[in-house]
Amino acid sequence: MNELKKYRKKSVQLMRPYIVGEDLSDISVSNQDTPEEGGMIAVNSSNLDDKWYVAKDFFLANYELAE
Repeated sequence: MNELKKYRKKSVQLMRPYIVGEDLSDISVSNQDTPEEGGMIAVNSSNLDDKWYVAKDFFLANYELAE
């Protein structure tokens, strides 16, 4: 197995709040995640059709608003 290393992002991430009950058919959601209030939808700034769900706890631990 490859050695895991820590990497820091060089850019900001476009995100919006997840809306409870919204259609997620065009959004990637990991099998380990259950969408909930407080989760976020991330968008690839180079391809606005590329979207994925970010779990609430991961978001709170790893992101802050960039002004």
